[in-house]
Amino acid sequence: MKWIRPLSAEAEESAEVLGAKARGLVELQRLGLPVPPGFVVTTEACRAFLRDGHLPDGFTSELADAIRDVEAATGRRFGGPGRPLVVSVRSGAAVSMPGMMDTVLNLGLTAETTAALAAETGDARFAHAARQRFLSTFAAATADVDANVSDGVAVRDDAPLPDDAARQLELALGAVFSSWHTERARTYRELHDVPHDLGTAVVVQAMVFGNRDAHSGSGVAFSRNPNTGENAPYGDVLFGHQGDDVVSGRTRTRPLLDLAEHAPTVWAALRTALWRIEESLRDACYVEFTFQCGELWFLQCRPARFSAAAAVRVATDLADAGTITREAALLRVTPLHLRHARTPRIAPSPDVDVLTRGVGACPGVAVGRVATTTESALCMAATGPVVLVRPETSPHDMPGLAVATGILTARGGPTSHAAVVARALGKPAVVGAPLPTGDRALREGTLITVDGTTGTVALGTPPLTTTEPDAAVERLLTWADTVSGTHPPEPEPRLAAAHAVLRDAG
Repeated sequence: MKWIRPLSAEAEESAEVLGAKARGLVELQRLGLPVPPGFVVTTEACRAFLRDGHLPDGFTSELADAIRDVEAATGRRFGGPGRPLVVSVRSGAAVSMPGMMDTVLNLGLTAETTAALAAETGDARFAHAARQRFLSTFAAATADVDANVSDGVAVRDDAPLPDDAARQLELALGAVFSSWHTERARTYRELHDVPHDLGTAVVVQAMVFGNRDAHSGSGVAFSRNPNTGENAPYGDVLFGHQGDDVVSGRTRTRPLLDLAEHAPTVWAALRTALWRIEESLRDACYVEFTFQCGELWFLQCRPARFSAAAAVRVATDLADAGTITREAALLRVTPLHLRHARTPRIAPSPDVDVLTRGVGACPGVAVGRVATTTESALCMAATGPVVLVRPETSPHDMPGLAVATGILTARGGPTSHAAVVARALGKPAVVGAPLPTGDRALREGTLITVDGTTGTVALGTPPLTTTEPDAAVERLLTWADTVSGTHPPEPEPRLAAAHAVLRDAG
């Protein structure tokens, strides 16, 4: 059995073998969009590793061949003299699990190749920063630590970090495979009914450095607004940073539209690409991208996840544009979407005691007691609803996010980890909200209300109001009447009836 596949437009295997991330990258290449050279270690290799406790027989030879192919494509050497090849090691299960498994960046920067990178770029500070990012992500993956580290850090059983790129890559692959069984990953799978025996593929690609110079950066983009469904690109960008800075929430991001002024050529290429991807997927999309020295590269692509109201609007807009049929639009909107299409929010009133305001990351209202750690959220949720309040969230907070009724973070933007997970779980969230201090500080147990539509956070339980569904809902229900041939009085039965007819027809 072959355990590794090239990451190319000719790849034919399914997402069950290559993982959803690799399948998305294959489709991008078929569209002629720029993807860094790389290869995919299959889910079959992961299952074998988890079963046997080591990489499969013959794997090391395959891995060396795959690296040689990337060297040939890039004109670089992995772990050797000359222009160094530096790679990323990212998980990619068949079902998207955002941030739940480990990632290692800048792998291949040994002491020797870091010096070579500094000589090549003429920027020793950049090379050193890239090396430090490798050390921190490698240590976090292989030893489950989250701290700044230096050469010689203990990564497992107090063994020193090997200064050999090939060995580092094998250790990183094993660490990413092992992260399939972390508590955060298991919790996410249980919440989304994802089988525990699937395993993850791993995508290994040549690095593109968003922190290379003033004409470099990273971002996350939706082709349409995930909260409203508006047909306009939406997301976050950071200039002079690598991609994990955007999604972690540790660094204050800038609106995606700032790209138009800062890097107009990249912005034009991104907008064109989003349109082409939508046409190909016949759906709104989510992409992760990096640009180095003004050149755009894509690192991930998948159909976007939306709030209930946005899902309805996107489905009807795509049907109106002729991208999908009305019948297909009905199948994309569930009765649950319809149930939440009328969004509650805090009613405007001078009596509302506003604690802070941030970015509404997932619509809806959550009322609960403040829990400032995952551990306290798990404890307090046994006796009533809680709102998880953190500077930013990380995958390690997944158990707390699972039990919380709402989420509030002091940092991060609309595509940060907290925002992405909140939308996946359908939980109201506000991100990037400065937390009050002094007498107004949010202490454990304080009752607050989080409005994920307006970004308002209020003390206690202020009065609420509910928005009326927009015209897209009524239009969708009219289509449902036509398909089902009936006119039930309530919206949800109308859509449920249409779904039943469509399922029978299919």
